[in-house]
Parts: sequence; structure tokens; C-alpha cells
Amino acid sequence: MLFWISAIGITLLALAAMLWPLLRPKMQTATRSSYDVQIYKDQLKEVEADLARGTLSEAEANASRTEVSRRLLAAADAESAERVSGNAPATASRVLASVVGVAILVGGYGVYQQIGAQGMQDYPLAERASMRPTQTEAEQVVAQEDIGLPDIQQPDPKHLQLVAQLKEVLADRPDDLVGYRMLADNLAQLGKFAEAREAQDNVMRILGDDATADDYSSHAEIMIVAANWYVSPEAETALARAFEADPSDPRARYYAGILMIQRQDYAQTYALWSELLTEGPADAPWIPVIESQIDAVAAEAGIDRLAGPSADQVNAAGDMTEDERNDMIRGMVAQLSERLATEGGSVDEWARLIRAYGVLGETAKASDIWNEAKTAFADNPEAIAELLEAARDAEVSAR
Repeated sequence: MLFWISAIGITLLALAAMLWPLLRPKMQTATRSSYDVQIYKDQLKEVEADLARGTLSEAEANASRTEVSRRLLAAADAESAERVSGNAPATASRVLASVVGVAILVGGYGVYQQIGAQGMQDYPLAERASMRPTQTEAEQVVAQEDIGLPDIQQPDPKHLQLVAQLKEVLADRPDDLVGYRMLADNLAQLGKFAEAREAQDNVMRILGDDATADDYSSHAEIMIVAANWYVSPEAETALARAFEADPSDPRARYYAGILMIQRQDYAQTYALWSELLTEGPADAPWIPVIESQIDAVAAEAGIDRLAGPSADQVNAAGDMTEDERNDMIRGMVAQLSERLATEGGSVDEWARLIRAYGVLGETAKASDIWNEAKTAFADNPEAIAELLEAARDAEVSAR
């Protein structure tokens, strides 16, 4: 109630400030010439006062009177010719004030109903920047707005019946690990992702400290899907636990890339996903998704995938750990190597690839590229010289 009293009071004050010019009593507007006439009349009085005090002689006073009177007559003529703009009709002003007032009240209330949150507690500015919806809040938004989770078309009634029976059985068996795993999988198959997430919560509860990286990544995955691909703080925690158990877990790395996109850290997403593309396998479920999105991710990160890693990009990786730097470079190098093998490229690109393999310490691959490039540019002495320099930088035995 206090909120609405404050809001109404502030609104009325704002309306009063805006509408007062339309509703205040009408005032006679003076013209500029009328001000000039008054000034010249005052000057004539000053001339008479100066003459009386003896500061002006009679001749000086007559000369001043003549000049000021001439200006006074000119201002008076201008005043008679100058038209005064009239005030707007009172009825029109009242109608306009009513329309503006209603528009502000109705519009403000409508906007608040859309984006307001009555009763929500206040947060310091520093805390607001770090606030993110929880898993439950995200799932509630998905449920209320129906924003695009895939629906299972005409599910098998027997399947639904079996899942219902499994729920009944598990109500009396809260520690049945196998049962809750089956329930989570089947609910996900039916498109009931929020319920599947609850079942997976029970799986993690039962496992406790025995949960593996795959368990944590499965938990993160169902939370992310249930929240319409939003990575909640709870899902982020599950991903962190997966990395602690196994830093190489591919599913955790894929979803970590989605988290980095959410944070607009596209370079990190590119590094994670490029490595996954290189590792495969080709039938991994995340490979088609990465292939469809990695070009856009590279563009956001300012990375030219077609050109491969430049010397500046390789040097910029020096701020990363050795493993992070090598992972990023391997992903970029793999893309460049594949393109040069199928489409060919410039001598600069071949030289860049040789040096990149040298940075990775893969001298044998750098040597193979040197030999292949040497054959491709056999008729170009200048190109051979540039490639030879790159081979020496990569510590390849160039012959």
C-alpha cells in the first residue's frame, strides 16, 4: 500500500508541473516595444532630475530631451503597430491537459504492469549487476510463457502409464538410484524437462560424493534444457563440479561454451568449441550444433576462421596457461589445415600454418606442411624463401 501511495503522490507532482502552464490564469503579454517606451520615459525623468541637481546644463538637458523624445516617439509607433499574440482558448487548454494527464496515468500503469515487480525488495547497485534468475525462476518463466521447448507429439499412452507407475513406486523408495535415473531419462524423452530435472536432483542427492563428471554434466544439461538454454547459477555450479572431476569431459566443455556466450566471452567459447570439433567424434550430439554456430561465435570474438591464426593471435595467447593456449591454437590450426588441404591458399597462410605447428611443438606436422607447400610453390622462388623462413622458425629441418 505504501508503494502505491508513494507512486500516486510522485505522479501527481509530475502532472502538476507539466499541466500548470496549460491551466494557470491567463496573463496579458507585454510587447517588446512597450518595454522600450517605459525605458525612454524613465530616461526623461532622469534628465529632469540631473538638471535639477545641476549635473546637466540647460543646453545639455534640451539636447538629451530631444534625443530621448525622438526614440520614445519611435518606440510608441512600433508599440501601436506590434500585435500581441493571444492566449490559447481556455477550453482547448483544458482538453489538452486532460488528454496529457490520462495518457500519463494510463500509460504509466500499463508499463508497470508489464515490467514492474510490486513488493520486490531493493538491492544495492553492485548486487543488481550480479543478480541472475535461479533455476526455479527460469523454469517458471518457461512454463508461463511457453517459449519454445520441444513438445513430444502424441506420446505413447503405454509410455505415459509406465512413467506414472514408476513415479508411484519411487514415492516409497526415495533412495532408488536406478529408478530415479530411469525416471529422469523417460521424462526427458517425453519433453517434461522440469520434472526430469527434479528426478535428476534426486539422482545427485543419492550419489552424493560418489557423483562422477558425467553425472554432474548430465545434471547441468537437464537444467539448461529445462530453462530453455539459460545457464542458471545452479547449472554453472554443476558444470564446475564436472570440470573438477574431469577437465576433459566433452559435454561439460560444450555447455561451458554456452555459459561463455551468455557472458559474452565469445573468445573462450571459440576456444572450447574448436577443440571439441577437432577431437570429435563426428557423431557426438554437440558437433552439428557447434558447426552451425561457430562461425557466428568467431565473428563475435573477432577471429577470422578462414585465415587461421595470425602471429598476433598466437602471441596474444601468451596470457593464457600453456594448456589453454595450445587448445585455442589447435582448434584454429585444424581449421586452417583442413581448408588449405582442400582449397589451397596463399603463401602467407601456408607459412602461418607451419609456424603454428612449430608453436605447438608438432615439428613432424610442420615438416609435412613445409614439404607440401614447397611442392605447391616450386615455381615461385620468393614464396619458397618465405616458406623456408617459416620452416626455420618452426625448427623444421628444411632441405
